[in-house]
Amino acid sequence: MWAIIKREISSYFTSAIGWVFLAAFYAFAGWYFYAYCLMGQTSSMTYAFASMFTITMFLVPILTMRIWSEEKKQRTDQALFTAPVKLLPITLGKYFAALAIYAISLASMLVFALILTFFGSPDWTVIIGNLIGLFLLGAALIAIGMFISALTENQVIAAIGGFVVAIFVTLIDTIANAIPVAFISKIIASMSFNAHYNNFTVGILDLSGVVFFLSVIALFVFLTTRIFEKKRWS
Repeated sequence: MWAIIKREISSYFTSAIGWVFLAAFYAFAGWYFYAYCLMGQTSSMTYAFASMFTITMFLVPILTMRIWSEEKKQRTDQALFTAPVKLLPITLGKYFAALAIYAISLASMLVFALILTFFGSPDWTVIIGNLIGLFLLGAALIAIGMFISALTENQVIAAIGGFVVAIFVTLIDTIANAIPVAFISKIIASMSFNAHYNNFTVGILDLSGVVFFLSVIALFVFLTTRIFEKKRWS
């Protein structure tokens, strides 16, 4: 698995995708930090983190669109089907490589928080809660994006699929409120990323939120593995 992680991380930086993702994330994070904290003369990063929630939703598909699509396009995935190794470690290797790139980008928010300590007294409980929430959000979106990437060899289609999922995720609360049947509305609302993320933004380490995002990760890693296991034996 470590060999896969090293190979994938290297591939992100030998192609444009890793650099584009990091550059875009840093640009948005830097702008919101400047606009809300420096220009607003406040040590609160709440609005900056809130803005990065939306940015994360739409940047992660760029990070995940090549995870499996490129393998399928180059037909290198065929070697995985015939290799005497389990597919789960390979899938996890690709997943953790993308997660590592995302963690590097998210570290910029921690750097900004440290900068604020020279000008004021930021609420570290809220900052750490937001960092954990954004990390779990990104981790879940990466798992979903990886699954979508496994369904097609076209990176553009994989990216668009990720964007569609991101839009759907942001609209879950609206969809749930529009359904008149109470129990169906409640079931749909329970899948809301916003609802499980909100407690982190006020510094509350919500166990149910952690379990929700970890469950999403486990589900889509499992589904991705199953796709290739099915192809291996077909």
